[in-house]
Amino acid sequence: MRPSLLLATAALTALAACQPKPKPQPAHGQSALDVMERVAVGANNCWMKSGDPAFKAYAMAPELNSFSGKPRILLVRKGSHDIRPLLVVQAEGRPARLDAFGPMMSEPVAGRIAADVSRWAKGAKDC
Repeated sequence: MRPSLLLATAALTALAACQPKPKPQPAHGQSALDVMERVAVGANNCWMKSGDPAFKAYAMAPELNSFSGKPRILLVRKGSHDIRPLLVVQAEGRPARLDAFGPMMSEPVAGRIAADVSRWAKGAKDC
C-alpha cells in the first residue's frame, strides 16, 4: 500500500472514531402513566366535554395516581348510586400494555372505544 493512501486511511479512521455516537433509543418504551395521561385527556375532551351522545349518560373518574402501577380511567353512570364502573381503561408495565373492559365493551360503542383509546395512546389528539 502506498504511504499516502495508508496515511489517508488512518486519518479517516481517526476522524470517524471522533464522531458522536447516536444516542440509544429508550429500551423500555413509554410508561403506563404517560400513556394513560394521553388517553384520559382524549377521553375527557372527546367523550365527556364534547357532549357526545354515546357518552352523555356517563361520568369519567380518572385514577392516574395508582400505587398498583395500573393507572386507569373509569366510566360510571352519571347520577347513579351504583358506583361500579361500566368501562375501565387501564395500562400497566413499560412498555405500556393497554386494556379496556367492562359492560360497555359488549355494547355497539365498543369498537369506537377501542379505536379511540388506541389512537390517543399513540399520541393523536383528534376526536
